[in-house]
Amino acid sequence: MSRNPILNDKAFGVDGNGPSPSQEWAAAQGQAGPGGGFGQASAAGADAAWQRGAAQSGFGQPGATQPGTAAPYGTPYQGAPTAGGPIVGTGGRVMTIGGVSAAALLMLVFIIVGAFVGWSQVSVQEIGRALDGSIVRSAELNSPLVFFGSLIAAFALAIATAFMPKIARFTSLPYAFLEGVVLGLISHLYEVDSSGIVLQAILGTFAVFSIMLLLYGLRVLRATPKFVKGVIAATFGVMAMYMIGWIISMFSSSFVPFWASSGVMGIGISVVIVVIAALNLIIDFDFIERGSQNNLPAYMDWYAAFGLIVTLVWLYLEMLRLLSKLRSN
Repeated sequence: MSRNPILNDKAFGVDGNGPSPSQEWAAAQGQAGPGGGFGQASAAGADAAWQRGAAQSGFGQPGATQPGTAAPYGTPYQGAPTAGGPIVGTGGRVMTIGGVSAAALLMLVFIIVGAFVGWSQVSVQEIGRALDGSIVRSAELNSPLVFFGSLIAAFALAIATAFMPKIARFTSLPYAFLEGVVLGLISHLYEVDSSGIVLQAILGTFAVFSIMLLLYGLRVLRATPKFVKGVIAATFGVMAMYMIGWIISMFSSSFVPFWASSGVMGIGISVVIVVIAALNLIIDFDFIERGSQNNLPAYMDWYAAFGLIVTLVWLYLEMLRLLSKLRSN
């Protein structure tokens, strides 16, 4: 998300009067060169964005730090059009780490509520006992319409929010609830097949999140341009792989993707996907930090929280998949 091409003037809904959020963000991105200074390649683009913003706002008084000037990592970009105050038209309110945290926590609450609803939509029956004496159970959805309806609605809200950051404050909570319903249904099905797997997946997701936050805070991992491009490319590769598998399965009921197997290759691929999902958290953390440093509009609290929650949901689902493969061996 830190170099998201979706973050443009049209998405923010600006009319061209005054520096736009996307101009500010483009300028802020110029300071993330290797070693904490400005990279030469990104500095040129940042300088162009700075010049556009400065021409509109009258910014550029003596003493201001312009793009291309080395600055320590984590230092707010003093040459941005919004330096010293919030973006024009935000009513004095700007994006903060606390605001993002509050929005993300509220979204998690809605996910949990939705998960309880989804969990209750699965019926479980005992069908016998295995040779080792354990109870064998079967599960089925009470209403497939609830699952597919929630899935489609959540996906539609996610796409709309990704392209229109301003509506995130209105769509994030409905998305969280609907996504929670989907997660509750899927989690209950996994739990019936493998008792205790849901708790393990939750703990695993929390552990990975904590580790990535620590590595980012210590600057062991940073969202450099090469890092971001690599992670985004890998993420789209995974999405393409899933999409191709889904399309083929529609025409062949006997098709079993090699990445879905519980063998060594299937487990290895799941581990790689979990790593990719975890690395996406670094990009989310970078977006949150830089957005708060550079006074993005307050509604970006919800947009940043939305992006973080989407990554966590993906990470949790991949954790479930990996644990299920490990248990089947």
